[in-house]
Amino acid sequence: ELLDAFKEFDTDQDGYISYKDLGACMRTLGYMPTEMELIEISQHIKMRMGGRVDFEDFVQMMGPKLREETAHMVGVRELKIAFREFDVNGDGEISSGEMREAIAALLGEQLKAQEVEEILQDVDLNGDGHVDFD
Repeated sequence: ELLDAFKEFDTDQDGYISYKDLGACMRTLGYMPTEMELIEISQHIKMRMGGRVDFEDFVQMMGPKLREETAHMVGVRELKIAFREFDVNGDGEISSGEMREAIAALLGEQLKAQEVEEILQDVDLNGDGHVDFD
């Protein structure tokens, strides 16, 4: 989801989005920044990043904000409990295999490998192929 939003605003496909587009990009992800937050983020990007953000920086900025939004909706404790149940081997990450097992248990049916991979991509904020709680 983060990558799709980033690509949508990377109109020249150079791997960067402008600080000016960041607010709109954040809103497409369901995060509604205040004007003060946008000013603060824009200043940070202009001063430290040359006015542009690459995908890695974008993930670092958005990850905590999206987790915070989700935590308010569900509750951190409940999220941690669910995460631990999905993380069968206890390594702190949910692999595609663990995701497949968890989804099958929740839905009562197996999904196709491609469907599981699509779900995993949506929740894998840093793109490493696994889901971690942070």
